[in-house]
Amino acid sequence: MAANNIVKEILARPIQLADQVTKTAEDAHSFKQDCMELKAKTEKLAGLLRQAARASSDLYERPTRRIIDDTEQALDKALALVIKCRANGIMKRVFTIIPAAAFRKNSTQLENSIGDVSWLLRVSASADERDDEYLGLPPIAANEPILCLIWEQVAILFTGSLDERSDAAASLVSLARDNDRYGKLIIEEGGVAQLLKLAKEGKMEGQENAARAIGLLGRDPESVEHIVNAGVCSVFAKILKEGHMKVQAVVAWAVSELTANHPKCQDHFAQNNAIRLLVSHLAFETIEEHSKYAIVSKQQMSIHSVVMASNSTSTDNQEQNNRRGNDEEDKQISHPMGNQAPSQMHNVVTNTLAMRSQSSTRPPAAPQNQAANHHSHHGKSNHQTGIGKQQNHQNHTPVSLAGASIKGREFEDPATKAEMKAMAARALWQLSRGNVAVCRSITESRALLCFAVLLEKGPDDVQSYSAMALMEITAVAEQNSDLRRSAFKPTSPAAKAVVEQLLKIIEKADSELLIPSIKAIGNIARTFRATETRMIGPLVKLLDEREPEVTMEAVIALSKFACTENFLHVNHSKAIIDGGGTKHLIQLVYFGEQMIQIPALILLCYISLHVPDSEILAQEEVLIVLEWSTKQAHLVEEPAFEALLPEAKSRLELYQSRGSRGFH
Repeated sequence: MAANNIVKEILARPIQLADQVTKTAEDAHSFKQDCMELKAKTEKLAGLLRQAARASSDLYERPTRRIIDDTEQALDKALALVIKCRANGIMKRVFTIIPAAAFRKNSTQLENSIGDVSWLLRVSASADERDDEYLGLPPIAANEPILCLIWEQVAILFTGSLDERSDAAASLVSLARDNDRYGKLIIEEGGVAQLLKLAKEGKMEGQENAARAIGLLGRDPESVEHIVNAGVCSVFAKILKEGHMKVQAVVAWAVSELTANHPKCQDHFAQNNAIRLLVSHLAFETIEEHSKYAIVSKQQMSIHSVVMASNSTSTDNQEQNNRRGNDEEDKQISHPMGNQAPSQMHNVVTNTLAMRSQSSTRPPAAPQNQAANHHSHHGKSNHQTGIGKQQNHQNHTPVSLAGASIKGREFEDPATKAEMKAMAARALWQLSRGNVAVCRSITESRALLCFAVLLEKGPDDVQSYSAMALMEITAVAEQNSDLRRSAFKPTSPAAKAVVEQLLKIIEKADSELLIPSIKAIGNIARTFRATETRMIGPLVKLLDEREPEVTMEAVIALSKFACTENFLHVNHSKAIIDGGGTKHLIQLVYFGEQMIQIPALILLCYISLHVPDSEILAQEEVLIVLEWSTKQAHLVEEPAFEALLPEAKSRLELYQSRGSRGFH
């Protein structure tokens, strides 16, 4: 448990002190009876300390330090007492006044130390040596019983059997869940390293308990930093690659927790290949099941090379060639259901996932086997390069369809598979937040296509986490033009699939996926072409009598389409006007809550600025609304309106005063 020499150093001084107390007590001239009692207890304590020194390599260092520190203090006081009793001569004894209570107090302290050291020896012993003996709580626990309970559980993690260690980890889960301070104590008392050890070598239940405890312990940046430094990233990556799916689901959850509470660890997980492994879990039985709609191609292409090719910043001519190529590939698809047309999502999957030439009528298990063979062929290169490395797309190592092949995972029960997908999406959501490199790794993989499929037909929590992940990835893409152009360019089939599903959610407007979907569409507003205005109408509809948060997000998203930074702001502004957005915005400016009123006025200003000659704006008397706004103190004070509002009003006055006769 502890370094042998460190514990021996800790124990050296109290053993010397105990010997001094014993020897000095024998020479006492006064209070002889009291000194003999102290001597007896000190000898017993010295025996226990020597026993501890012999077992120093097995002692749990954290409680050893605390207990031996208290023991030293008790022995120091005992030595001071017996030295006073050794005083010789009548005058010395007269002037050496020792209250009787001092002996009683020191005697109790020595008894407590005997109890503490005995407990330390028991708690540090192996399970076989303890023989299921109830450890109880040592006297030191009187001040902090929880600390001793934590010591006991961590000690079991050091010395117990795998089953006992699993139970100890479960106890630490309960403690960490109950109280943040208990979590801090578990970390301080050396619990993290032992939990990671159990996660590596325990049985399935023990691994689950260990991973869950680690996820609960990382509640703040300092704690997460400690856990990362202890090696959590490599341990979790190994489990995500080779572990049991139930354990992998808990690990993915723990990754999401640690990353949410300390985003700086995103890169550490990414460097340990966590992104590729999580995407593999997301893709398992999400897109493989569509592989029977195989593309017969002369070239042996992988998903990664196809997605990378579609993500490359090509010229317009190259884009046209790609579109022609997709059309030709569509004609070659042989559907196993005969003349029945595949669904739109099946077509998207088919167009994106180019694979080796294979029979379209092979049994369902065959694509998995074929993918596994493909994986083994490229396994070494995949491991060396990883998806997230920056390379020229022509040099990317192909990534197999099945990803990290885990024998037998297809036989897992549906609930476990669904939980694994949900937690993988949850982890990718947190890992992608604000991180360009991680988002690039995710978008260069099959993840966007997986999210699209899962948004369409995944279980509720899988849909929810997929929507949140897309919201974060698009938020990063909004701020990074390279990522935006590569991941969400109009010709990308995966990006098209994502947009398709987001629009369906916005059009239905009846689920908890609505807000993240609105945000995601708004984030990629600059990626759409001039002809692509179909997302404007559904967003405009959300301006009418909706929950305040939905209305606000719809307004903000529309503003991203209509803002000056968007190259197609005129087209989008016209589409908002044509969709009937003006009257809703006027209502929101006049009567909306302030959190909606301000973005609504911003959007109205953009529309006025970009389409000032609109007859509808004149008929709706938008100029009057803007003039009214300039007289509202809380609006004028908003920094966003400092230049925007006067400019929009000025443009509207210029154009509408000229044609005002025609409007009235």
